[in-house]
Amino acid sequence: MNSITAPSYLDSLNLQQREAVVADSQPLLVIAGAGTGKTTTLAHRVAHLVINGAASERILLLTFTRRAATQMIHRAESIVRQCKLDSADKGNSTGRFEWAGTFHSVANRLLRRYAHTVGLEASFSVLDRGDSADLMDVARQELKLASLAKRFPRKDACLAIYSRRVNSQQPLADCLRTAFPWCVDWHAELSLLFRRYIELKQRHQCLDYDDLLLYWYHLVQDQDIAAEIGEFFDHILIDEYQDTNALQAGILSAMKPEGRGVTAVGDDAQSIYSFRAASVDNILNFPSTFNPPAKVVSLEQNYRSVQPILDSANQLMSEAARSYQKQLCSSKRSKQKPFYVATEDVDAESDYIVTQVLAAREAGQQLKDQAVLFRNSHHSDRLEVELLRRNIPFVKYGGLKFLEASHIKDLLALLKWADNPKNQPAAYRVLQILPGVGPANAARSFDALALAAYNWQAMLKHSPPSAAAEDWPALCELMCTLANSQNGENSLWQSQLSAVRKWYEPHMQRLYESAEQRASDLDQLELISAKYPSRERFVTELTLDPPSATGDNAGNALVDEDYLILSTVHSAKGQEWDSVYVLNVTDGNFPNEFATGDAEQTEEERRLMYVAMTRAKSSLHLSAPLRFDVTQQHRHGDKHVYGSRSRFISDTVLANMTQRWHGNPHSDSSGLQPRTNKKLDVAEKLLALF
Repeated sequence: MNSITAPSYLDSLNLQQREAVVADSQPLLVIAGAGTGKTTTLAHRVAHLVINGAASERILLLTFTRRAATQMIHRAESIVRQCKLDSADKGNSTGRFEWAGTFHSVANRLLRRYAHTVGLEASFSVLDRGDSADLMDVARQELKLASLAKRFPRKDACLAIYSRRVNSQQPLADCLRTAFPWCVDWHAELSLLFRRYIELKQRHQCLDYDDLLLYWYHLVQDQDIAAEIGEFFDHILIDEYQDTNALQAGILSAMKPEGRGVTAVGDDAQSIYSFRAASVDNILNFPSTFNPPAKVVSLEQNYRSVQPILDSANQLMSEAARSYQKQLCSSKRSKQKPFYVATEDVDAESDYIVTQVLAAREAGQQLKDQAVLFRNSHHSDRLEVELLRRNIPFVKYGGLKFLEASHIKDLLALLKWADNPKNQPAAYRVLQILPGVGPANAARSFDALALAAYNWQAMLKHSPPSAAAEDWPALCELMCTLANSQNGENSLWQSQLSAVRKWYEPHMQRLYESAEQRASDLDQLELISAKYPSRERFVTELTLDPPSATGDNAGNALVDEDYLILSTVHSAKGQEWDSVYVLNVTDGNFPNEFATGDAEQTEEERRLMYVAMTRAKSSLHLSAPLRFDVTQQHRHGDKHVYGSRSRFISDTVLANMTQRWHGNPHSDSSGLQPRTNKKLDVAEKLLALF
């Protein structure tokens, strides 16, 4: 090892980590189970290569975030520097790691060097997502696709389809069928749109986020160029390999077809991003990609969780259809198994979570050392309302808070405008829901209403833009109906929401992606409305400014000294907390009902459950409501349905858990209302006792 006689930098590693770090240049796959020190192992691998003579400028380190790359390089440089000092080598501690970064940042640098080869100017621009969507909309308008029908996808949906097609390398028809079924009938028009979008980018010398990978992929499909680039890098190391897509795997195999110097690190059990076109097959098939096959080293020593949590997670993944079998083990012992909690309904689930969170806080655990995880963002709707009611600060990751989602704000804006026709922000938001209505037209319509002394009937006489003409009468009739409805104490006011939804949902499907999930959010809004005696109370109390700790970014939450973490499981990946609570562990919610018809998607849902469970250090609670409320419009006319245990919580998994039951807290529903005006000074009487 050059001047290094004793590999002291390996002392802190366990045997499996050390085996991965010191492996030779044959292709290497490191299966790093949850909490097993993946970052430590990869950083030591990079340092080991440099210490043993590899040129740092000829090492390519690919990650999925800039922060991950920076962290990895800093740790590697620190290890190398210390080794140089220990060996009395007073030369430079290390060279520069010039090629460490995300796939997209490295692609950008390479493409500027090979710009002429791929038909670009070296000064090409990279579009952000907003600019890409706007350019996509220019193409839509040029081709007059927006006027074909209301159902044609908007610019953001079109960009999502384009991105899926590019990154998955699937034919457009397959992408539409599997991920965007409501757009299947627009196959020909979307093909035309995407061709025009590409032409516009080429004309303006612009690449979008996905093009960076696509151009890199096509660049290395030429064997001579691929060999030229591949030979420049002696070693290529890829972090989070389970999250790579078809383009990224193709780039790697083209640059290093024999796999020499390639190290991939990841965990097949944490492959949860197929909606971004990531493919678990990349890591499962990695060894057989090369000849001879890659060496596989599994890291199983967990440094995060107590053993009972790992026992449950191990059993869960042992029942997977395909995986690298591993048994995570920990030196952290505990007699407390994870809890599987059946709750009476969603309200009881919220009560249980809040009770446990506060109990843990009283026992000395900070709120921010606890996290509530959920499969879909809207699963936390009821809990958020309960946390606000009980003044418990929280931060939510993975989608906007329930009351800040665009479709929820749209619906509430309709009610706000009905309550106060002078409410300009609500009016502008409502008017721009209509096709063809932008800020200028919204302003003209609102001014016309103001000139008519805010008489809703006057709206019928106003001429909207031609694109909105068909929808205009229905909006006017809806607003007249809402305005004429009494807003006093009325137990039936919630029926107004049904009328609002009937008008709004076709527009929601036109405006936004994920219509099914958004519709379920509106279901939740209707259920929540039942708790309020009037429309005004409902609108006012739900739109009051929440505590500052409920901001979407952690930085905004620091106004409060402590706050609970709410997060989707996808956003929680890579994180850890002392106590973790997982909501809605019932079939149809976890796994998601839209995944259960496909074996591969169901297995990804299993891996998502594994990620959720392995975020917990010492305490894990899986909650499963037995009853779910449904709206009055349910086709069977029932007001609730019963949930069943998640298929992932098999009897063998459940054997590793402690089962609990939690019902709704008792409430006084006798209806007794005080009528007396008398005042009794009880305090004085008590004082008289002493």
